[in-house]
Amino acid sequence: MEENARIRLAHGGGGTLMQQLIDQELRRLYADPQQLLHDAASLTLPPGQLAFTTDSYVVQPLEFPGGDIGSLAITGTANDLAMAGARPLHLSVALILEEGLPLSLLRRVVGSMVAASRACGLTIVTGDTKVVERGKADGLFINTSGIGVVEAPQAIHPSRIAAGDQLLVSGDLGRHGVAILAARHGLQLDPPVLSDCAPLWPLVQQLLQRGVGIHCLRDLTRGGLASALQELALAAGLTLQIEEEQLPVIEPVARCCDLLGFEPLHLANEGRFLAVVPAESIDRVAPLLETWGGGWIGSVLPERGEAPVLLRTAYGSSRVLRPLSGELLPRIC
Repeated sequence: MEENARIRLAHGGGGTLMQQLIDQELRRLYADPQQLLHDAASLTLPPGQLAFTTDSYVVQPLEFPGGDIGSLAITGTANDLAMAGARPLHLSVALILEEGLPLSLLRRVVGSMVAASRACGLTIVTGDTKVVERGKADGLFINTSGIGVVEAPQAIHPSRIAAGDQLLVSGDLGRHGVAILAARHGLQLDPPVLSDCAPLWPLVQQLLQRGVGIHCLRDLTRGGLASALQELALAAGLTLQIEEEQLPVIEPVARCCDLLGFEPLHLANEGRFLAVVPAESIDRVAPLLETWGGGWIGSVLPERGEAPVLLRTAYGSSRVLRPLSGELLPRIC
């Protein structure tokens, strides 16, 4: 296809152009680009409990500092599996293309998906492509579904959160939200802030190999750390308290939030998680997470207080950490 070519409605019509699109642009998503394509993939799965998840991605802009919609779609779904203590194995990919999308942009996104699938250690085994009229899809939407095998010896679930558990994060906060904000509005940040989009399974696997009895994991996507804390506190029926001075926020993100009036705790991440672990595991968990830029941030209080989540300030006082009442930054994932 010519370098300046664009998606046409006929690319989704099941005819010659669609076959050309699949053969020239999309086959490289598969581990074996020459495999015979069929309506369904036949899989041989390892023994044990399986985890299954699905997600859709509508980020705008399609490319941003540190990633694009392709790397986001692969990594995001792999990370959802990791949060259940599951090693990512296989993925399906469905593309909804808008008429007029540059083929060069699609080519870059597909390349990012290939690289991300290798980084996540999974294979793309089946897929689908649809084309809609100009103005109906904002360029490109992606849906992915993933299968993984659970390697955690016990369920990792909000129902296991208990009083006295400790709260840790795996890295600094708010970076993806600031990266999207800068790309969308043309902000020239110095130094530039890159999205934290990255696979989480390698770190989760290390925790499991250390024998950490993880009670719960939650990736910090839409709504950031604040929303994750709210969801887990409500599910557990307990109050979670975090320490303001322990929250890891890099200086460029903090400066951007101060300038624009944002709260880093409400901004999205795409390569960070909140871990809830029993107190006796803290010495095995904290040093590892600190090497990734994270660490201990708080604990689960002995009983439910007046608010689900409390933030203790640097002055020793406490304030209620409330969830967002609206959409702070739409179309971030």
